Amino acid sequence: MNNHYNKKLKYFAQELRTETVSRGEKYIWKATLSRKQLGTGFKRQRPIDRFIVDFFCQELQLIVEIDGNSHFKKEAYDRFRQDKLESLGYTIIRFSEGSVLNNYSDVHEKLVHVIYCLKETLGK
Repeated sequence: MNNHYNKKLKYFAQELRTETVSRGEKYIWKATLSRKQLGTGFKRQRPIDRFIVDFFCQELQLIVEIDGNSHFKKEAYDRFRQDKLESLGYTIIRFSEGSVLNNYSDVHEKLVHVIYCLKETLGK
């Protein structure tokens, strides 16, 4: 199962992983999503369909997005993008970068809850 992987975006995704990672993305990756800390693996900057998502868990078909300041001006595009990804069968959870940096305990709690619910639903 390739999960709508778009290898044409591979190099753009690599660049995003190394060149333009936000503070919120770095923080959530190190604090929670790397090394299967939540009992499931995540990939960073994953090309799916025609988009690159911040974090992707293949096992649960879960996308985690961290919205920085640039997203305030792109609400319509973000909605279009989310609708398209959800139509492909993905669950998406979004956090503002401010929440990740300033209220991490709530972000962590919500992530743990979503992962638990998805595992229950999928019988994993």
